[in-house]
Amino acid sequence: MSIYAGTVDSEEDTLEVAKDLSFPVAFGMTRADGDTIGAWWEERRDHIQPSEFLLTGSGRVLSSCYASSPIGRTDPEEAINLVEILAKRKG
Repeated sequence: MSIYAGTVDSEEDTLEVAKDLSFPVAFGMTRADGDTIGAWWEERRDHIQPSEFLLTGSGRVLSSCYASSPIGRTDPEEAINLVEILAKRKG
């Protein structure tokens, strides 16, 4: 399993936030990047809202979550539970 993240933040801000993370974080994401991944662009503040996807190795979306605030974001434990459930169904 791989984890990737992206943000509209600057490289400097992203490096500070991501320094203790074990996965890569892209910085300076644009509206075009958001459109490419199917994210919701928030016009008022001109940035990508949190968009989370669980993908297969071929890129098929197994699960997605969109939030307009910290409420409704995917909890890491819930994501792990979903991956385990899907793996049991497959096996």
